[in-house]
Amino acid sequence: MIKQKLKDHHHYKGSELEKSEKIERKVIEMILSSKTLIDTSESSKVWELKHSSGCCQIARILAEKRNLNLEIAETAAILHDIYVIVEGKYQNHAKLGAPIAEKILQETGEFLDWEIKTISEAIAHHSEKEVYSNEPYVELLKDVDVFDCSLYKNAEGYYRLHKPEEIVKEYINRIRKVREELGLSKELVFRE
Repeated sequence: MIKQKLKDHHHYKGSELEKSEKIERKVIEMILSSKTLIDTSESSKVWELKHSSGCCQIARILAEKRNLNLEIAETAAILHDIYVIVEGKYQNHAKLGAPIAEKILQETGEFLDWEIKTISEAIAHHSEKEVYSNEPYVELLKDVDVFDCSLYKNAEGYYRLHKPEEIVKEYINRIRKVREELGLSKELVFRE
């Protein structure tokens, strides 16, 4: 029986998951069953699966380095693009995604009010890469998002096409800061 529980837990099956893992499973199931993330979306199922999972893993690593709560970090990361997953659009997705994330978290009945507020606030502000705050989870999510994107081919070209140059510079600053924090070369910024 114990072996079966451990096996199921490792594969996100069963009911013995941590609350953050339940949210991860829910978001992945939402992406897989999405009718929005097809032809009419600005995104794709593949991208949302890769990006949400990548951000979740990077959030765990950076949260540990920064002595932050892992469950809050990974939950914010997996939910950060929830508006894109639901609506298929990026315009104002951070602000519009925060209430969706808040509702999902409340529906579980497992997150405390302050956890929901912290996660929702991080999601609401994660697109403001050029704004620096004293909110550790807001800053974590901004760093996680931009660093994960930097690991994919053509990210730099996409940013330069869709973002003003001063914003692109802040993306580069954040990527370099995270690379330094992780002991990686600061000379490389985007995957070539």
